[in-house]
Amino acid sequence: MIPPYCPEDAPPGEVALFHALGSSTETNGWIVLHSLAIASHVRQVEGEADFVVIAPRWGVLVIEVKSHSKVERFSDGTWKLGSQPRTSRSPFRQANEAMYSIRNYLTSHKIGLYSVPVLSAVWFTHVRARTMLPDSPEWHDWQLLGSDDLHTGAVSAILRVLAAGTAHLESRIPGFRRDHVGVNDAEALRIASVLRPKFEAAIVSGDIRCAREAQLVAFTDEQYDALDNMQHNKTVLFVGPAGSGKTWLAIEAARREIELGHTGRLLCFNRLLGQRLKLEMADNEGVRIATFHEEALRLSGRPAPSQAEHGFWQDELPERALEALLDHGEDEAADFLIVDEIQDLAREPFLDVLDLLVKDGLRAGRVLLFGDFERQAIYETGDGRALLHARMPDLTTFTLTINCRNVPRIGTVVKKLSRMEPGYRRFRRPDDGADPEFIPVPRGVDQSGALTSAVRALRAEGYSLDELVVLSPLRHGSTAETTADPWLRQTLISADGRVPRQGKLRYSTIHAFKGLDAPAVIVTDLDGTAVLNFDALLYIGLTRATDRLIALIEVQTLRATYGGNA
Repeated sequence: MIPPYCPEDAPPGEVALFHALGSSTETNGWIVLHSLAIASHVRQVEGEADFVVIAPRWGVLVIEVKSHSKVERFSDGTWKLGSQPRTSRSPFRQANEAMYSIRNYLTSHKIGLYSVPVLSAVWFTHVRARTMLPDSPEWHDWQLLGSDDLHTGAVSAILRVLAAGTAHLESRIPGFRRDHVGVNDAEALRIASVLRPKFEAAIVSGDIRCAREAQLVAFTDEQYDALDNMQHNKTVLFVGPAGSGKTWLAIEAARREIELGHTGRLLCFNRLLGQRLKLEMADNEGVRIATFHEEALRLSGRPAPSQAEHGFWQDELPERALEALLDHGEDEAADFLIVDEIQDLAREPFLDVLDLLVKDGLRAGRVLLFGDFERQAIYETGDGRALLHARMPDLTTFTLTINCRNVPRIGTVVKKLSRMEPGYRRFRRPDDGADPEFIPVPRGVDQSGALTSAVRALRAEGYSLDELVVLSPLRHGSTAETTADPWLRQTLISADGRVPRQGKLRYSTIHAFKGLDAPAVIVTDLDGTAVLNFDALLYIGLTRATDRLIALIEVQTLRATYGGNA
């Protein structure tokens, strides 16, 4: 479903059909566009198609949905739908005009449709239209769908229309053969990608920049409950999916502890997130901000080897820090310890160090932990959550469920692709009508051109370069790192966690950008065969975008990720 998010104020018939198609297991390879605005309408200044179904090997069906519980057609040809005034413009004419508008636009963009059935139908979702409405030369009987079709099977009803409509075209168009009709999967993706940019109007990002910043900073009722929970319990674990406000809560928790006259630490795992925390807490005294490894190096009193390998950071450095604390670390234990990204630090050597950094230790000290053990544990740490509870028997868990970061369409795409259960309870930010864009690319092809086009599209919407970030799951050899494109090489700069530089386009690995976000994100090099923990990295990369998301994804990976229900 594109978008995968059905607005709450959509007509009930559209909502019912949206959920019927979106939840079906019979739509393998289908692409369904909902509420497609038509700028170049054949009759009006502009129009809209309620649904455009692109079914590989079948064809394209434009559906006009009517949700009215009462439908009347009079002898003079006029219609009365529900309480609306009588009109001479029938729903079938609406559907037909939308269909021709879409067909004309696709043809003008060199999409070959000679052997592709492009059909229209009207779906009266709340009345038994097929038995209630008489035959009429105004429409073919196969173009009429009713409430019984919705209840007995929306997919089978659509296939019936496509089959009957194709037979009609075969009888009327010389050379049109049913055994040569339809589109393949790649052509379906191309049709969808051609329709989407043309027919969707987007809000200019610059007009909502201030509103976005205010929305991201303001706390929800759920977060205020979490803050209250901090006061009533000494050790608390806050868990929630990406975008649920864990880092903001960690910052606010540190500020509240400082206001009480306490001193302590706010630690995290990622270097870039550590830089951000230092910027956010720059005016607050009484708290030490660092990544765990920065703090461990300080405690050990020795720099890291110039070519330090994985084993040094995971085992040797924690041992050095622990030895230093046991030897002369009496003054290091602080009043409180706050740890963000705890899912990446919940392993025995790290917890041994953390235990000595807070008065009364992890078991009885003032300890507040924030993490996402379900989706963001991209480093192998075993069962970290069970380990925390074993170390801290009185640990209270508070679950965050409201998405505070992403606009609903991004959050809903992530929920679908990541198969989140139960996922987000709701989205705090309003829908702005812009869909995430997934651009299929062949495996092994340089993505520089697609990246440049994506940047220019976002710039055309009003985003400045410093509001964009390019992410990749590849630690080495990403498109941004290796591109030979002169403009990209001049514009790109590696993200360092500091305030973005004007006129520069940041890039980073997904691993390093975990815990951060940006107004617009372009994720490149998405190939499920290229990296370990691809599903987790995809989830993390997509959830970094607050407002706009473009993903350059290998064709087979896109198909596998959508699970055949795109």
